[in-house]
Amino acid sequence: QVQLVESGGGLVQPGGSLRLSCAASGFTFSSVPMYWVRQAPGKGLDWVSSINSGGGTTYYTDSVKGRFTISRDNAKNTLYLQMNSLKFEDTALYYCARDIMGLQRGQGTQVTVSS
Repeated sequence: QVQLVESGGGLVQPGGSLRLSCAASGFTFSSVPMYWVRQAPGKGLDWVSSINSGGGTTYYTDSVKGRFTISRDNAKNTLYLQMNSLKFEDTALYYCARDIMGLQRGQGTQVTVSS
């Protein structure tokens, strides 16, 4: 069955960096676009970033442009999100997903930005 397992979250100070990973299985990872979505405390799911199947085309929500980088390794069936210059407002549960709405997502990894 489809499995998406996120890792790499944690507690970081403002301005710090984290690299999230998502291990995918149960489907042909290299053939589909992938997404990162997040859910801040008390809020709904928000799209963060997308990448096409080959990894050559990426998209970002405005609030993370220039700070976050999405990438993928199709040989390892793994999706990544490099997050730099983290801000308080980036605090959220981050999910990788097979759809932009996040309906098919993993269990999430918590990112907390705090001083």
